[in-house]
Amino acid sequence: MSLPTITRQLLTAAAIAILLSACSLFKKSTSSPELPPPVTSKPATEEKKKDEEKKPDAKAPFNVPAFGREVKRASYNIALFAPLYLDSVFSSSMDIQGRTMPRYVLPGLDFYEGAQLALDTLRMQGLNLNVIVYDSKSRANSVPALVRNRTLDAVDLIIGAVSNPELKELSDFAKSKEVNLVSATYPNDGGINSNPFLLITNSTLKTHCEALQNYVQEAFATKNVVLLRRNTPVETRIANDIKAAYDKQKSERKSRIREVVWSDATTDAELSQSLLTDRPNICIVTALDEAGAKAILTKLSVQAATYPLHIFGMPTWDVMKFKEPELKALQLYYSSPYFNDKTDVYSRYISDYFKRTYKARPSDMAFKGFELTYYFIKLLNDKGVYFNTDVNDPNKKVFTNFNYQPVYLKDGEQTPDYFENKNIYIIQKNDSSDVKMNMTASY
Repeated sequence: MSLPTITRQLLTAAAIAILLSACSLFKKSTSSPELPPPVTSKPATEEKKKDEEKKPDAKAPFNVPAFGREVKRASYNIALFAPLYLDSVFSSSMDIQGRTMPRYVLPGLDFYEGAQLALDTLRMQGLNLNVIVYDSKSRANSVPALVRNRTLDAVDLIIGAVSNPELKELSDFAKSKEVNLVSATYPNDGGINSNPFLLITNSTLKTHCEALQNYVQEAFATKNVVLLRRNTPVETRIANDIKAAYDKQKSERKSRIREVVWSDATTDAELSQSLLTDRPNICIVTALDEAGAKAILTKLSVQAATYPLHIFGMPTWDVMKFKEPELKALQLYYSSPYFNDKTDVYSRYISDYFKRTYKARPSDMAFKGFELTYYFIKLLNDKGVYFNTDVNDPNKKVFTNFNYQPVYLKDGEQTPDYFENKNIYIIQKNDSSDVKMNMTASY
């Protein structure tokens, strides 16, 4: 890690600590971004303004009465949650031991920095916002404490880069107050149900399985589909989700799935029995861990000279490095709800800002912090508090195509349990940079 990067992180964390302890928000930008103008924030009001609200329609969208109301305000109150771990980092003073920021702090800090740039940008576009950032890992200001003290009662929107238990705690609050909660990074519903105000952005594993199965069936005219899993509860559940998606899919092009349960003891001869020489072998691998993925890929690499292989892995493969010589020739793919080749105008804007301000490149979490903050606050400003029927507005796109759809966990339900981003990109891994395939797989 470079010295400028360490300095940036130290100064940013110190600024956050001061701001959060004062229960107010963001510093104003010290340098002017040069693209979409930078929305600074004022302290949130304790009582919502009595703005004009239209009465609910006779039949509210998604059977949620609040979604039938139009609630627009002169300014909006927004709560932003990120895991900053300030209690741990600054346990005794404002000095950081060894002047090195702990690695577990960096994702939350990067998300915050991206969100801050988005807020600055929105301010320069003339939006009037009251925004408060909360450390989701704070002991003194935990989510239950904030709810108990009624600190969040005035919010119009919550954006959270959080996992459980904070997600469940925020979800319960959002449901009780009928306010939208954007789960920005957690790829799980956290056991939440019956909350149509929850929007899950980082798609669940089940959605990945459904989209991946649908993609391989449609992308190849002739194929031999092989599902490779180990005999573990997690991989069995993943395989069952893939097979359920197969049963549900209505397509004349789909081919039956051959299921292979493998282990370290599986021989080359046993594996080859499920492969064909006269068509592409579409191998779906359920291993989420790098060791398991590399173990089955090593076995498949032996078959590559004889059988045409296309290997599709799990979303966790996006950060894995398959540099081993025997894996070089394999065609590998994975699924992701995000894809950013960083060539668009917003990406260049963010990169230029980070280079100029911090002498560093923005991380993927910084891009996510910018995108989700910018996207949802633009929706809030244009459509009002209940923007839900317009949540997939293509005109608000930053660099990701979102496709939030209602999820009903039980048959016959009339009200969604939550909304989830169902847009999944299929991405091919390459040595230098990954490549998005021509089509996305939405489910």
